[in-house]
Amino acid sequence: MLTIATVNVNGLRAAVRRGMPAWLEERQPDVLLLQEVRAPDAVVRDLLGEGWHVTHVEATAKGRAGVAIASRLPFADVRESLPAPESGEEPEGDVGRWVEADLALADGRTLTLVSTYLYSGTAGTPSMDAKYAHLDRVSERLETLARQELAVLGGDINIGHRELDIKNWKGNRTSAGFLPAERAYLDRWYGDPDLEHDGGAAGTGGAIGAGLGLVDVARRVEGDVPGPYTWWSWRGKAFDNDSGWRIDVQAVTPALAASVVEQAVDRAATYDARFSDHAPYVVRYDVG
Repeated sequence: MLTIATVNVNGLRAAVRRGMPAWLEERQPDVLLLQEVRAPDAVVRDLLGEGWHVTHVEATAKGRAGVAIASRLPFADVRESLPAPESGEEPEGDVGRWVEADLALADGRTLTLVSTYLYSGTAGTPSMDAKYAHLDRVSERLETLARQELAVLGGDINIGHRELDIKNWKGNRTSAGFLPAERAYLDRWYGDPDLEHDGGAAGTGGAIGAGLGLVDVARRVEGDVPGPYTWWSWRGKAFDNDSGWRIDVQAVTPALAASVVEQAVDRAATYDARFSDHAPYVVRYDVG
């Protein structure tokens, strides 16, 4: 069995102060996919403690983004960015949003892990252009990963795919994170035939075709139910009212999806018990 947890920690140092170690001790994941780490590499390794193999990519700007993979199993290979764009240079804002690692399983197969933190963006601003350009690069890489037997993309994708993924979807129809052009990228990743919206013209997301065939684990297991949400604003009563977004996912190849044993959102019992505004999303796979 292999337990993989993905969590946007909203600053690793703050998450540790708020009680993340207690969750780790109880959950005992084999792999951690972390986003918004926002700490220097030495601090990340020190806070995680002994027993972890760690690959971590800091953002260019201090205190921003940052992604990491921590594993109890050693890495066979690590890739600390998406393949270089045609320009040859990684856009500054893309740094610290993507990291990959390969695990060599006991049966000789390779499992590729991805931790990603996609742009949030703001509708009608240049930040959306950056988001769509990054999504183009991500989708191109996923075309390759989707052809592997075992691969998992985990992280905070900052897009609600369907109306079921956002409590207040009607009020967010023109907001970043729920725009048709953004959601069309996920149509392409998953190849969802039951579309609730029209793909926009931005980027390549609207070119759905048959899709890449990746499986959104939570939606596959939970079915057509609201959520389960993974992010709630710190403000107001969003957490108490379960007025959230499901934006933390594990998207996996079909062979890995077939090995899912159980999955859960580790939602804190109370508002003040949270160590982040995101809850960990945890999946246990039988890859023995």
